[in-house]
Amino acid sequence: MRFEGFAGICLAAIASISVAEKIPDNHILWGPQGPPKTIVKRATSTTAIATATSSRVADSACTNGPLTRTCWSSGFSAATDFDAKWPTTGKTVSYNLEITNGTCNPDGHGAKPCQLLNNQYPGPLITANWGDTISVTVKNSLSGNGTGIHWHGIRQLNTAHYDGVPGITECPLAPGDSKTYTFQATQHGTTWYHSHYSNQYGDGAFGPLVINGPGSANYDLDLGPMMVNDYYYSTAWQIGIQAHNNLQKGQAPPNADTIMVNGLNKNSGGGGSYGSTLIKKGKKYRLRLINTSADNNIWVSLDNHPFQVITSDLVPIKPFVTNWVLLAIGQRYDVIINANQTEGNYWFRANVATACASANNFYGRSIFTYDSTSVTPGAPSTDPAADPPIAMPGGCADMSPLVPWVANTVGSSSDFIAQAGNLDVDVGVEQLTTNQQNIVFWGVNLTAINVNWDKPTLQYVADKNTSYPTTYNLIELPNEGIWSYWIIQETAGTQVPIPHPIHLHGHDFYVLGQGTGQFDMKNTPNTLTYTNPPRRDTAILPGQGWLAIAFPTDNPGAWLMHCHIAWHVADGLAVQFLEAKSQTPAMPAGWETTCANYQKYDQSPVYPKVDSGL
Repeated sequence: MRFEGFAGICLAAIASISVAEKIPDNHILWGPQGPPKTIVKRATSTTAIATATSSRVADSACTNGPLTRTCWSSGFSAATDFDAKWPTTGKTVSYNLEITNGTCNPDGHGAKPCQLLNNQYPGPLITANWGDTISVTVKNSLSGNGTGIHWHGIRQLNTAHYDGVPGITECPLAPGDSKTYTFQATQHGTTWYHSHYSNQYGDGAFGPLVINGPGSANYDLDLGPMMVNDYYYSTAWQIGIQAHNNLQKGQAPPNADTIMVNGLNKNSGGGGSYGSTLIKKGKKYRLRLINTSADNNIWVSLDNHPFQVITSDLVPIKPFVTNWVLLAIGQRYDVIINANQTEGNYWFRANVATACASANNFYGRSIFTYDSTSVTPGAPSTDPAADPPIAMPGGCADMSPLVPWVANTVGSSSDFIAQAGNLDVDVGVEQLTTNQQNIVFWGVNLTAINVNWDKPTLQYVADKNTSYPTTYNLIELPNEGIWSYWIIQETAGTQVPIPHPIHLHGHDFYVLGQGTGQFDMKNTPNTLTYTNPPRRDTAILPGQGWLAIAFPTDNPGAWLMHCHIAWHVADGLAVQFLEAKSQTPAMPAGWETTCANYQKYDQSPVYPKVDSGL
């Protein structure tokens, strides 16, 4: 993220197969290693959560197919409120992920050190069906770093200990250690998994996660995930150091060097290769768009093929059509494309969203090719740098309209006024933190989060110890079954007025409103959307603006909410909600052993902790 005019602040310490048709075998989406292997402080409120306006009883039985995608099976459909009920298949899908030190060279520019999952960039696809239990055993084979895998957007109902956030829900995995994460797929749609250990995912420790389920529009074939991400020729650790140094000088972080599309692109010198996707005329395809970047919001389009948007994050929505989709970091949109154009080759474009204060030295491209005897596969005849058929939009706002398929009412303006808490976002100089150094930080309510990997928040809960360090930036939500309302405000006069993609763990949130300037508590609550507002797990806090959200307290545990710009959360832009701590599920078997192993390793770690740890 870019900014200007900020100086004189102390530097941080450096240092099962879908019921949809099978994806064609010649559909290329992955990196140079080939296709993925089969691996598989606010006042207590008493306002009750409103019930949904849709039925919460079993839907009429129907079977999912090309002409009936809103159906699923066994009484479940797109009209099912998955917060209230979900199928239980009795099936467990199991996978193994091993994180290792390796190298990656996805665009032919040159190899650099990476942290890879199963020696792949990006990591392998994990897939399950709605209602399955997902079991993933993660082995840390890194030589000098801990790790932990977060399942982005997954509700983790009653499984808070498997959210994968070192210092909050677990201790990191020490080098050589393994653990198994187990959770039920109570939602369906498209998401991703990634390391939540400092900036580690910026060097390759991420991959796609698909939970097959119903959709809100019909299609013939599911093309699977299409991930876009910024890519740096230096390591994420080096870029993080430069970002800190630049911040001290009042300068922007380094630009990303390029954008990858499912782990492939050509570089500016012409080396490397484009990914390719085969489509057949007359068919409709579901494409699962994911932004897995460290620092860049990205616009995507497919030349001459409008997108019909059917989900935002893991929430089915009323379909709408657009030519470009803006993906903030961590966001996902499922779209349908209609292969109804002249048979040929078409550019899939991924361009940095400059209006979001993002910057990149190059663009991302991939190729969609009609599978026809009249078409020679290859790059389109148009220059990939030339203007697209339809100009890329400006602005930096979440896509609209995002109308959830299942309608809910979220309180009222009077409830909001009575209960809303403020979360002010700004940059400043913090007091001594647990690493005994002053840091440049992105703070929430004047505190930069800084967790202790050796003693996560859930250890405090298990010990019934309420002496949480100030730098844990913890807010208690004691009561279950109520709405929790929050105004996230970029502080007026901030020296770094840029947008932030805000992500909440353990819940979806409802976006009641977004705007620029200061939130007006007297007048603005009456203008917010309480009837079926957009629902998702990642939304944009506008630069010099505000974001008003609500979420139900229905999932006991410790849950992180943070900016998904890697350099910002590393500098502390996060808060955690400790929800109904007395009802937090008991620690699973092996949890304490993981901590004991890491505590032993941390007595003489190869690399000491030098940032927030998140």
